[in-house]
Amino acid sequence: MLSRVPGLGLLWRAWWLPGGGHEPAAAGRESRARRGAMEQERALEVYDLIRTIRDPEKPNTLEELDVVAESGVEVQEVGEDEFLVTVRFTPTVPHCSLATLIGLCLRIKLQRCLPFKHKLEIYISEGMHSTEADINKQINDKERVAAAMENPNLREIVEQCVLEPE
Repeated sequence: MLSRVPGLGLLWRAWWLPGGGHEPAAAGRESRARRGAMEQERALEVYDLIRTIRDPEKPNTLEELDVVAESGVEVQEVGEDEFLVTVRFTPTVPHCSLATLIGLCLRIKLQRCLPFKHKLEIYISEGMHSTEADINKQINDKERVAAAMENPNLREIVEQCVLEPE
C-alpha cells in the first residue's frame, strides 16, 4: 500500500529509521566488513584454543589428526559483544567410540577459555559418524555435560586432554 503513494515510503523511513533513514551505502559496507573481520578474528581465536586439545587415545593433538580444522569454526555476532560459536569436528573413523568425549573436551576447553560472551554449539561434521545425531544432542545438552563432568574418571580424562602444552 505504501509503495503506491509516491514519496510516502521515503517519508516513513525518514520518520521511523535512526538517522533519518538514510545510511550511506559505503558506511553500511564498512560496518559489515568490520563485523566480518571481527568474526573471522574470533574464529581464529577459537581454533587456536581447540587445536592443541589432545586425543584421548593417542599422543597427538586434534589438529594433528585432522579432527579439527580452521574451516570447521564459525563465529557470528548475535548481539552487542555476544557471539554464536559453532565448531564442527570430524572423528578419525565413522564409528569412533570417543567422539562424545572429544566433543566434551571441545566444550569444556571453550567454556573455560573463551574471553568473550558466547553461545556454544558443537557438532560432528555431517555424515562423518554413524551416531552423529545422538552425539550432537549429548554434547549440546548442558545437563548431560554437567553430569559427565561429575564422573571423576571422565573428568580426569578431559582434564588431561585439555591441558595446555608446555
